Amino acid sequence: MADRTLPPPQSNLAAGAEADRDERYVTIQGRGTLTIPADIRRLLHLDQPGAMAQLTVRADGVLEVRATVPVAADQAWFWTDRWQQMEHEADADVAAGRVSRFDEIGDLLDALDDP
Repeated sequence: MADRTLPPPQSNLAAGAEADRDERYVTIQGRGTLTIPADIRRLLHLDQPGAMAQLTVRADGVLEVRATVPVAADQAWFWTDRWQQMEHEADADVAAGRVSRFDEIGDLLDALDDP
């Protein structure tokens, strides 16, 4: 079997290459495992408990790896399209100043009773 020498791992970001790209080589071990460099794991929050990677094999032979953090079943409602739309609407209301603040609960209840 021919000996293939790969270029040493490096970060293109550190070298000033494209700002949105960091390309490196990693070794695939005997059982198919590979180690994502620690700085990339930290950057993508893959060092957090429960972090996962989504693998996609494209028709052109490219393997895409996307960092994901699973959502607990009891919190999945928050990430639905409808709920996220409502969150964006609420953020827009806050940014536009369409909010009221109350120091006393009675003032809040009075405002709710007003037509």
